[in-house]
Amino acid sequence: METTNNKGAFSDLRACLAFITILPAGKNPPYSPVGMVRFFPVVGIIIGVLLAIVDAIASQLWALPVVALADLVFLVCVTGAFHLDGLGDAADGMFSHRGRERALEIMKDSRTGMMGLVAVVLGLALKLAGLWSVKTTGTGLQITGILIAVPAYARASMIFGVRFLNYGRKGPGTGKGLFNRPMGAGDFLYCLIPLFISLFLGYKGLVLILGFCLGTFLILRFYKKSMNCITGDMLGAMTEAMEAFLFLAAGVALF
Repeated sequence: METTNNKGAFSDLRACLAFITILPAGKNPPYSPVGMVRFFPVVGIIIGVLLAIVDAIASQLWALPVVALADLVFLVCVTGAFHLDGLGDAADGMFSHRGRERALEIMKDSRTGMMGLVAVVLGLALKLAGLWSVKTTGTGLQITGILIAVPAYARASMIFGVRFLNYGRKGPGTGKGLFNRPMGAGDFLYCLIPLFISLFLGYKGLVLILGFCLGTFLILRFYKKSMNCITGDMLGAMTEAMEAFLFLAAGVALF
């Protein structure tokens, strides 16, 4: 039974890796929306470790502005701009000043409107500024820890979105399968990984913890008030917003 469970967990991890990144997940990775949810922070850690490696290599070759840009480009590429697409679609729908059903229809439109374009450009600019600030205000250990932890925190926030808001579409949608069962405490277990990393980062770790709690709460409150639901696009937008916000927060120099 234990072997079966381990195989099932590894299968769910592969499914999650294939779903939200372009990283290799083995031959014929399964699609397991219900099982993959708990592994969002784990995949975030994998992305973060690779980001830290990219940052270390780039730091040996270029000046700080180029390093920060290299980090940003990696984050876009490693996800295949999956979350950015969600950010653009969510912004088009939610800021269209239309009713909920019409806003959901706009989100499904593959074309990107002006609000979506503005959201993507601003999101990337804020994330670049955050990465730059982290690089200029942190010690070596803090920089590495932040680069690893923030992608995990950002993807952990999606678990809270799935848990506390109902799926908004009546028909099929990218994220619908994530909502097919009630979530328990075990689904949040891997959220402890970035929390553990933060404990070794001094005051910047505390900023990350508080920023994650505050950012997740405010985004879900905004979603609840404006749409009273969530979709796959909105989950992607949440990931992008949290990543930019946490890099900016961690880049604050208090001492």
